[in-house]
Amino acid sequence: MKISSLINRKMKAAALLLVCVFMQQSLCAQPSGSPPASFMESNGKIYVVVAVVVTIVLGLLIYLITLDRKVSRLEKQSRNNKIS
Repeated sequence: MKISSLINRKMKAAALLLVCVFMQQSLCAQPSGSPPASFMESNGKIYVVVAVVVTIVLGLLIYLITLDRKVSRLEKQSRNNKIS
């Protein structure tokens, strides 16, 4: 099995896991009238939480993309060394 296909499968699995986690969080979330939610909404802190979560997810996504590119480059160099 090629390493790139293995990495692609792992990236797809990680993306699916993230989607499932976020779907579970949205299904299990408390209604907006609950005390913690209304407190955070009244102080505007909910936007800070959303910004932090989005930043973390984007950071992970960028990390996975750069890691995939590096592995692809190493595979290409490995193939070129075997041919030579």
